[in-house]
Amino acid sequence: MAGSRSSSQVRLMAFIGFLFALFATGSSTAQVPLLIWSSDGLPPLASSSAGHITSKDQLTAYLTSAFGSGPHTVLLFLQDKLSKDDFTVYGGAFGNKQDSAFQNLEAALQSSSSSVTLPALEWSSSTAILSLLQEKLGVSPLLVDADTLSHLSINTSVSNLLLINLPYCTGSQKSCKEVLHDNDETIGKVLNMMKAKNVPYTAIYTGLQPSRVISETSVSNQPVGRSLLQAAETTVKPPIMFNMSGSTCIMLWAQNLSISTNSTWVDLATQTPSLSGSMCNTSNSLLILSYSSGITLRFAMSQRMYPVSARNWFTLDSVELQFGGQTASFIGSRGIYAPAEYSFHCQSVNSFQDALLVPNNTNQNTTQWRLNFVDFQIQGFGLSNGTNFSYASDCAGFFTPGIWMGLLTSLLMLYIFVYGLHMIMQLNTMDRFDDPKGPSISVPQTE
Repeated sequence: MAGSRSSSQVRLMAFIGFLFALFATGSSTAQVPLLIWSSDGLPPLASSSAGHITSKDQLTAYLTSAFGSGPHTVLLFLQDKLSKDDFTVYGGAFGNKQDSAFQNLEAALQSSSSSVTLPALEWSSSTAILSLLQEKLGVSPLLVDADTLSHLSINTSVSNLLLINLPYCTGSQKSCKEVLHDNDETIGKVLNMMKAKNVPYTAIYTGLQPSRVISETSVSNQPVGRSLLQAAETTVKPPIMFNMSGSTCIMLWAQNLSISTNSTWVDLATQTPSLSGSMCNTSNSLLILSYSSGITLRFAMSQRMYPVSARNWFTLDSVELQFGGQTASFIGSRGIYAPAEYSFHCQSVNSFQDALLVPNNTNQNTTQWRLNFVDFQIQGFGLSNGTNFSYASDCAGFFTPGIWMGLLTSLLMLYIFVYGLHMIMQLNTMDRFDDPKGPSISVPQTE
């Protein structure tokens, strides 16, 4: 990312934008940013793709080409901690330059003849960059600050490594923005002294260790791709099945099998019944559900041939409730029926509102006890699918009262429209008109 003085502004914006791109791309590897700028010039560095992490070997190769020949004066601004997040949070990257904590650093990047920005440098130890510079320059570092540098005489005929330590906000009473702003002021003072001494230099700004490390869960063993988010499927209880001669002949399922005795509702669907006494044959089926609470439900079904439809139909003839030595009977054949090879399904089967189970008035307990089956489905014949219900005949009719009302209203409006159109078509125009060339039409007034 090296460039000339005329493109310094572009390089600065690219640097800030690159930091934002990397801020959105997290990595579990510890990284520190590294900025290099020079008053003389730096060898070019090929631009890397967003998210690239510069390795130590790549940095070593670049410093070898930068400090390979001749003496160099290197200013190493080594901050206790530094991460690219510090630039994105405190760098005024959204155009608010007045609040930027790196104004002198940005000015140095703009005024330098060339610069290199490494937003993500692989970090291994706190002394890695210092040891690497000592090796390349062949000199030991000299610890200085802004006050001692003004009295220091620098020999440009040999290489110099000037180390300026900068604090971080960890353990400080100041905020991070104030500490970074003070560090930026120190960088500005040091660079101004170097310009006053007319000493060519190469400056490096980096950190001893990262200030923030974002740990991410490895996705190497996880499926990659889009997936739909959905709630965990609830466990659906199996239907009640009665087997005879090794095959299923009666099936029943309901979300709720609620009964009311003495105004107290009990849901039998949460209990496991005994099917003792149940039976089935080609013409009749009887399903007996006996519960440990002393409640017994008996579903009696039959099938017969109806010549009008030329097919067999089954009906739920009756449902009996036995409890405490008493019995209540309900007739279901009037509304619960289906073709013999189908199952019957209804969202609500009850004995008190739009009742499909009509109380048998011959039994005095019937009016006191109530049944309410929710999402009810039953089949007593033609179970060719084994453990699955056959096609369901639903209790909801196709033509509901709302549909009939809409159809009749539409037909009435259509009749009015057709009648009006017919009346308009019957209108006739006049067949006699005045002829201006002939005598006018006279209308006798005396008649």
